[in-house]
Amino acid sequence: MSSQLNDTFPDPAKGEPFLLTPGPLTTALSVKEAMLRDWGSWDSDFRAMTKSVCDQLLGLAGDVGDFVCVPMQGSGSYCVEAMLGTFVPRDGKVLVLANGAYGLRAAEIMRYLGRAYTLIDKGDYMPPRGAEVTAALQADPAITHVIAIHCETSSGILNPVEEISKATYANGAKLLIDSMSAFGAIDLDVGRIRYEAMVSSANKCIEGVPGFGFVIARRAELEACIGRAHSLVLDVYAQWANMEKSGQWRYTPPTHAVVAFLEALRLHAEEGGVAGRGARYTKNRDVMVAGMRGLGFETLLKDRWLSPIIVTFFCPADPRFVFSEFYERMKAKGFIIYPGKLTVVDSFRIGCIGRMDSAVMTRVVQAAADCLAEMGLASAAPPAEALIERAKLAG
Repeated sequence: MSSQLNDTFPDPAKGEPFLLTPGPLTTALSVKEAMLRDWGSWDSDFRAMTKSVCDQLLGLAGDVGDFVCVPMQGSGSYCVEAMLGTFVPRDGKVLVLANGAYGLRAAEIMRYLGRAYTLIDKGDYMPPRGAEVTAALQADPAITHVIAIHCETSSGILNPVEEISKATYANGAKLLIDSMSAFGAIDLDVGRIRYEAMVSSANKCIEGVPGFGFVIARRAELEACIGRAHSLVLDVYAQWANMEKSGQWRYTPPTHAVVAFLEALRLHAEEGGVAGRGARYTKNRDVMVAGMRGLGFETLLKDRWLSPIIVTFFCPADPRFVFSEFYERMKAKGFIIYPGKLTVVDSFRIGCIGRMDSAVMTRVVQAAADCLAEMGLASAAPPAEALIERAKLAG
C-alpha cells in the first residue's frame, strides 16, 4: 500500500504541500493528470463517463436497484441545499441534528428556504443520540424528516447514523444524511442503514477534486419530488429526469472534475473500496493522534467519538503559542493544517484523509515538534479550563 501511494505523493520541496484538511485534499498525480484533456459536455464519451461515475457510486452505497445517483454541480453546501430543497415538502418540517458548524448550516439552509424546522444542538463535544431523536419526534408529530451529519468535521465527531436511522423510522419520519466528509471511507450501505437520500462530494474521501457533489436517493422518493424544489439549478429531480432522458447534465458540467473523479474511483477500488480506504485513514489518525499526544497536545474528543477523517486539538496554554505562526511554520515544512471552528475554546484541526499514509503522519508529528521548539514551547498542554469544559460537556 505505502509503495503504491508513495509513487503519487506531492513533493513539498517543489511547493506542493500536503493538505491536512477535510477537503479539498491531497490528490494522486494520476488524478491531476486526468484533467489535462478537454471534453465536450454533450459528447457520447463524456455521457458514458457520467454514467460510469453514477454506477460506481451506487455500488459503493450497496444499492440493489432501488436507488439512483444524481451528480450536482457546485460545492458540498450547494448539494446539501439541493437535497433539502428537493426532498423536504414545502409543508414539511425537519428535525436538524447539530453538533457543530455543518449541522447549524443545515438549519440555516432551512431558514433560507422558509421551511419549518426544529433544532437539537449538542454543542461541540457530543453526538446526537437515537433516544433524543425519538423524544423529539414523539413530541412533535409535524416533523416529517430528520437531517443528520455523518461526520461533523468542525469537531471531528463521527455521528451514530445507524442508531439515528432506527429511531427516525421507528417514529414515522424519513432520514436525510449529509455524508460529505465520510462517504467512501465510512460504511453507509443502504442495506444496513436506512435513509431516503444522502449527499457527498467529489473532493472528500474518494479523493477527487472540487467541482461537483452527488445525491444518492431512493428512486421512489425522488420520483415524488417533482415540482417541489425551491430553485431551478438545485432541483435534484429535474437534474435526474434530464439525465434519465438524455444522459446529459442540465447545465454545463465540471468536465475536468468528472474525469478526474473517474480516476479517483479507480484508485479507490484498487485500494479495497470503502473498507480499504477507511483502514488507511484510521491508521493515519491513530499514528498522528498518538504522536501529537506525546507532544502534550490534547484532543477535543474522547477516543470513542474520534473519526478517521479529521481530529481537533486544543491550542496549547503557553502564551508563546500563536496559531497563525504555528500554521505558517507547518506550511513551510510542507503541511497545511486547518484552523479550529469551535466557539468555546481555541483549537485547530489536522485531517487524516487524502493521498497520504501513516509514514506521512509521522512526519507531520515531527514537524509539529520542530515548530514547538522553534516557538520556544516546552509543552503543548492545553489550558486547564479547556479540559474542565471538555469534562463537563462530554460527560
